[in-house]
Amino acid sequence: MSKIAVAGAAGRMGRQLLQAVLEREDIVLCGATEHPQAETLGMDAGLLVGNEKLGIQLVDAIASIDQSVNTIIDFTSPANTRALLEYAAANSKNLVIGTTGLTEEDKALLNDAAKSTAIVFASNYSVGVTLSLELLAHAAKVLGDHYDIEIIEAHHRHKVDAPSGTALSMGESIAQAQGKDLNSCAVYAREGITGAREDGAIGFATVRGGDVIGEHTVMFCGQGERLEITHKATDRMTFARGAVRAASWVAGQPAGLYSMTDVLRVN
Repeated sequence: MSKIAVAGAAGRMGRQLLQAVLEREDIVLCGATEHPQAETLGMDAGLLVGNEKLGIQLVDAIASIDQSVNTIIDFTSPANTRALLEYAAANSKNLVIGTTGLTEEDKALLNDAAKSTAIVFASNYSVGVTLSLELLAHAAKVLGDHYDIEIIEAHHRHKVDAPSGTALSMGESIAQAQGKDLNSCAVYAREGITGAREDGAIGFATVRGGDVIGEHTVMFCGQGERLEITHKATDRMTFARGAVRAASWVAGQPAGLYSMTDVLRVN
């Protein structure tokens, strides 16, 4: 049976993760953390989701959790994720990471930690998004450079990074399918007299407002037709349940870096 800890448990996503863990009979919640200034420190994790007390208090350090925990789910911040990578590698704890906004240096640390423990890393834990990445790769191969590609994403007003990690993953899936480097063909902003669109570019547009949970549309624009592949999330529990599914799966895996695609193919 998997023993799980949730990092950032009192946050918007953290509470969803707690609820998703408690839904499962094959997983036990054994730890929950929050940042040192959080007003919820010391609170019983069960009360965060309207449940009865679980006897698990929110602590401000991952080292303070029950050491029987074998997997930590982390949807927090790049700084906290860096600390968790170091801790997990040194203490043989598996990780499920959904933190966005990671730099190339952060991803290098992630790859290094995966030499010592099993890690699932994904920008989005939705089953639908995971499938859409494969659909996009297939479309990109078939349509090639004859179609202009634009990625439009929308999220709630509180999201702090742009474009979203999911949008970037979509761009990477498309670029790899076409044998390109996303860094060399991505266009993230347009303003003023930009001139004609460059061939082979992958454009990104970002919308922030209200309580939009997450919407992504990829447009393949050709002469006389347009193909659109869209995913819309209407409930954060979609992501939480996917992450918990990954946490259950990764507990039985050898050290390495895995994706949500790996989780779904085995299941």
